[in-house]
Formats: sequence, C-alpha cells, structure tokens
Amino acid sequence: MWGTIVNTAAILIGSLLGVLIYKGISRKVLLTGVAVLALLSAAITVIGRFTNSIHPFTALTAGASACLLWLIIGILLRNGLSEAYSNIIMQGIGLAVVVIGIISSLETRNMVLVIISLVLGGLIGQALGIEKRLDALGMIAQKKLKGGEHSTVSQGFVSASLIFCVGAMAIVGSLEAGLMGNYLTLYAKSMLDGITSIVLASTFGVGVLFSALSVFVYQGAITLAAGFLSPYLSDVVVAEMTAIGGILIIGIGLSMLNVRKFNIGNLLPAIFIPPVYFPLAGLIRQLLESLP
Repeated sequence: MWGTIVNTAAILIGSLLGVLIYKGISRKVLLTGVAVLALLSAAITVIGRFTNSIHPFTALTAGASACLLWLIIGILLRNGLSEAYSNIIMQGIGLAVVVIGIISSLETRNMVLVIISLVLGGLIGQALGIEKRLDALGMIAQKKLKGGEHSTVSQGFVSASLIFCVGAMAIVGSLEAGLMGNYLTLYAKSMLDGITSIVLASTFGVGVLFSALSVFVYQGAITLAAGFLSPYLSDVVVAEMTAIGGILIIGIGLSMLNVRKFNIGNLLPAIFIPPVYFPLAGLIRQLLESLP
C-alpha cells in the first residue's frame, strides 16, 4: 500500500498548492509557508544530528533551498493564473494525455477483445449510471463547500479522479505493488500526478483535492485484490487492460480539449472485462475439448 499512500500524498500536496494558486497566494500565506518549511528543516536537522541519518548541513541547505523556491513560486503566482494561462496549460496537458493514451492503447494483442470490452463495459456502466454517480459525489462536495451554481468543484473532482485512476500506470502500478511488492511505477506516477494536480487545482479549484480519496480507494483496492487475482492476471490480461485504459485516456484528453464530451465514467467497467474473459474462454475451450 506504500505506493498508493505516496501517490495520495503527492496529489494532496499538489492540489493544496494548486488551490493556493487558484485563490491567489497572499503575503500571509507566503510567510506561513516559509515558517512551516523552516520549522520542518530545523526538526529534520535536529533528528538527523542525533540519529546520524542525515548531515545537518545537508538538511539546512535543503530547507533553505525549499524556502527560496517557495518564495519564488509564491511571488510569481501570488495573483493566481490568468484564464489565458490556465487555458493554454490545460490544452498542453490535454494533448499530452491523448499521446499517453495512444501509446498505452497500442499494447493490445487482441483488438476484437478491446472492442467487445468497450461495448460490454459501456452497457454495464450506463446501466449502473457510473458517470452520474461520480457527478453526484462531486456535487455533494460542492454543496458542503457551499459552491455556487457554476462552481467547478464537481468538474474538478470528476476530471481529476478519472485522469488519476483510469490511466494504465494506476492499473499496472497497483498490480506490480500487490503481486511483486514493486512500487517504482506508482512512485513515478506520484510525481506525474503531483505536477498534474497542481495544474488542475489551479484551474478547477478545491474539487481536485477530493480526487485523492478516489485514488486511495481505487489503487488500494487493486493492490489488495491483486494477490487473489494473480492466477488470472497474466501478461496478456494486463496488456489488454492497459490498452483499454489507454483508449479511455484518449477520451479524457479529447474531453479536456473540448473536442467532445465523452462519458468516460460509464466506460470504466470495460477495463475489468479481460480478467473475466480469459478464464471464461479457457473454461469453454476445455468443455469443448472434453466433448466426444
């Protein structure tokens, strides 16, 4: 679970910084940040001195650098991002998301299975109303925060949850963590998500913050369940799940670019069709071979 915990923490930290940018970094917030970083640096220095785990000079240098970096970021972004800058950043991320999706989608070895999975998954998702339920969760958070009618809390929550959860890295990383105890993929994803959450929160506001819960539950569930599903999660299964996730990522990117609004939430069950298909196909094959 460590990979998921680190990923969740990265999103929380990135979202908080993004919200500060969204609201505008005041002088009080700027000075408070410096004070917190200075205290943290001092604490690490003292702990490192007594435990010999880190050289005091290294801790002080890192703390001073962090304070300086925070001041530079705060001064540059203290008035928040203008709409023009937010739009161009979102366009850049949208294009990058499309490219990531295309790369992941090429992992498939059975395009027919991908199509069948998307169709069946879409039917299941539509019947369950997953997209509406995700929107409803965002609206609850919006009401709790007393957002206005045009508040972006719901949009930020749903968009960020889908971006962070649907990706191939979320699936593969969680499977690696659960099956092999390898957290490298999730650590890499944490860095990407941390940067992305800053940009998303600076555009959509506090709604992105709540997506950390979605990531924790989603990736944590996959990690814990991976051990039980290991007999069915071969390289072929993971490849097809990755490809389907990549196609959904393409849809997210196109939605971010306002090309068209896709109900990606209703297509989420498609990712879990391959783990059911392969053992079922094997069972049917055995039954057919056993017939006289």
